[in-house]
Order: sequence, then structure tokens, then C-alpha cells
Amino acid sequence: MLPWRSAPGNLADAYRVWLSEIMLQQTTVKAVIPFYEAFLARWPTVAALAAADIDDVLAAWAGLGYYSRARNLHACAQAVVGQHGGRFPATEAELLMLPGIGPYTAAAIAAIAFGKATAPVDGNIERVVSRLFAVEQAMPAAKPHLRKLAATLAPARRAGDFAQAMMDLGATICTPKRPSCLMCPLSSQCAARAQGIEATLPRRLAKKQRPNRFGVAFLALREDGQVLLRQRPHTGLLARMMEIPSTDWLDDWMSADEAMRVAPVRGDWWPVPSSVVHVFTHFKLELMVYRTVVPVDAALTFWADSPRCKWVPRRDLYAQALPSVMRKVIAHALTES
Repeated sequence: MLPWRSAPGNLADAYRVWLSEIMLQQTTVKAVIPFYEAFLARWPTVAALAAADIDDVLAAWAGLGYYSRARNLHACAQAVVGQHGGRFPATEAELLMLPGIGPYTAAAIAAIAFGKATAPVDGNIERVVSRLFAVEQAMPAAKPHLRKLAATLAPARRAGDFAQAMMDLGATICTPKRPSCLMCPLSSQCAARAQGIEATLPRRLAKKQRPNRFGVAFLALREDGQVLLRQRPHTGLLARMMEIPSTDWLDDWMSADEAMRVAPVRGDWWPVPSSVVHVFTHFKLELMVYRTVVPVDAALTFWADSPRCKWVPRRDLYAQALPSVMRKVIAHALTES
């Protein structure tokens, strides 16, 4: 649990609850904490975040993944300031109208920040409820039923504390594998435990195999130590993030000759041994990396989309909005130098 609460029963600041819940979507607490603390230090209020430049927000988010969250975060902050005077609305219905806020996040903010009698249902709570009621329907089809069951458990008072307790129960005791039933305060009421099927719930359908995609990335290093970066389009995967210029990501490898036709700058390109592999939610990407060193006055090729390209000193790369896959490409290419 992130450190935005002072004591049990106290309502938490809605901005901190919202920020933490957005960051924690499909991301572990351990990974989130340094980003959460850095965001609060830089943008301590929703108004400060709303006034920030979106590219600065993306740069601060770089490495946390699922970058649409960062774009929605910024849009939501602006909506809270522009439509609600800088104060988050207290009801689920109003919260659901804000960018990037879904049913779980709306319920979490309403319960934890405003004490509303509602039941946020994350993955941990889904697991607890599925075992408590022995729900054998497979996920994700079971989600609506689990939300209804969770709502029957929400107390009229201290709903936020109850929600956090359920989250913590799922995270630390009612774990996906080998749940610690002997330590569980709900063990005597757990239908799955009574039937001896707790470790098999919630049931899940077999995952589909991720398709593979392939591409070539071009790391151009200038003689003065600067690296060529390009901003991705403003829509689509990794929108507005910075990247090492690359080919399209295709269903099969393209030939070296085809790849060289779209190299961003003329130079003596040589392939870096082995490839970079990165797994996205819906596909696995494998990139061959080519590298070159060019003079300071090297000109970009006409197909390099030069308005979106810029040279960045190596020492400043850490501050760029580079997604994890591109940080892997840079590390791979420069390690082989």
C-alpha cells in the first residue's frame, strides 16, 4: 500500500489516492513507489500536474509502462481543474466521467478519499471474493458477478479502510499460489476453503499466445557524443514518447537492404550482435539494432521525418521520455560500442 494515509479511519487526499491507483494499474507497488514519490515532489497538487507540459509528464513516467495512463493522467488533472475547480468529485458517477478513470478507480477514490459505501474491486479483491463465495466461473467473464458479490460486503462506515483491508488480504495472505489460509481471518467463512479448491480459484481461461513482430532500430551516435532520437506520432502505441528511429514493426523480418533504405542518417551502419526482445501486452517485439558514428554536421535523410527528430547528449538521455523498449535498445547498442 502506498504511503498516502495517516491513520485508520482518516480520509485520504483524493489526488494522492487517484495518482497511486492509476500508477498501480498492472504494476507492482515496489515498481510504483519511486515514481509516485517523484511525481508528488514535482507536482504536489492536481493543479500543478494540470499545468505541466505533457512531454514532461511522459518523461517522468518513462519506465513505468502502459503510457496511455500518463496521457490520461494529465488529461484528467486538467479536467479536474477546468471542470471541478481543482477538487475531485466525490461520487462514482462523476468520477467515471473523468479521463482514464474506470469503475475500479472511481470506487477506490469514492471509498478511500470520501468514505462512500462502495466496493472497489481490483485483482486482489477479485481473488478474495472468488474464493470466499467459491465462484467457479472463469475470468474475465466472472468479473461482473464478483463485483456484485463484493458490493454485498461493503460496510456503511469506514468503507475505505475495508477496501484497503481486502486489498492487503489478497496481496499478502490470499495470494495467487499457496494462500495462507491458516492466517486468514475469513478462513472459517470461505466456501472455497471448505471445499478444498481455494488454490484453483479464480479460474482462468488459457491465455492466447502473443504474436511476434520484428523491426530494425538505428542508433546514430554523433562524434560529439549526441544520440539521435525521434518522437513517435501523437496517437497510437507509445504516443508522443521518444524512440530510437526504427522501421515499422512487421510480422516478419525485412532484409538488411530494405532496412537500410529507411536509415535516418547516412553512415557506415553495422549490426550490433544479437537482438533486443520486449514483451508488450498484446505482442512480443524483437528488434535488430544497427549502429553508426557520424560527423557533427551529418544531415538526416529525407525519410527520417526530421521535424520529430533531435540530437540529445548521451548524459541527458535519462531525462527523455524513452519507453523501456528504447532504453533496452540504447543500452544494448552502447554496451557493444
